[in-house]
Amino acid sequence: MSRIGKSIIEIPAGVTVTEKDGTVTVKGPKGELTQEIGGGITLNQNDGVLTLERPSDSKQHRSLHGLYRSLINNMVVGTTEGFTKKLELVGVGYRAAHQGQKLELALGFSHGIVVEVPKEVTVDTLTEKGKNPIITLSSYDKQLLGMVAAKIRSFRKPEPYKGKGVRFVGEDVRRKAGKSA
Repeated sequence: MSRIGKSIIEIPAGVTVTEKDGTVTVKGPKGELTQEIGGGITLNQNDGVLTLERPSDSKQHRSLHGLYRSLINNMVVGTTEGFTKKLELVGVGYRAAHQGQKLELALGFSHGIVVEVPKEVTVDTLTEKGKNPIITLSSYDKQLLGMVAAKIRSFRKPEPYKGKGVRFVGEDVRRKAGKSA
């Protein structure tokens, strides 16, 4: 049995959830998100509580039950509170600056990297003397936010010997011992 799929989704005030032809739309104060639902999963909404039901106990239906419940819950949380991810640039000379939706990165290459961030994601950079630069990404769409953060991280992943690269704040990078002399 799917413990995740069986748990309820509480819908806060100011958020509307509508379903039409297998597409769920969630509108909230921060934005609007849509998700297609398949596999026979049905939505029941009453008294500010949303539950999902599956047609049978087959493996396919059980997996989709938990998946769609998590996706809809992330949509509800995103449109009310939003999500944030912080990236840290570790390395000498690594810099980050933003102008509007353009993020400029200096990651030790011979050229700078310019990333065009989608309009749904807001970018903020923080550079303090003596500390690593931090990029803060925030959005109401968790999926898009994760994709943008992964794309930025892919430009220079943390390497295991010195630990240099782009990493999430709080991420633990396993270090390797270098050559023994």
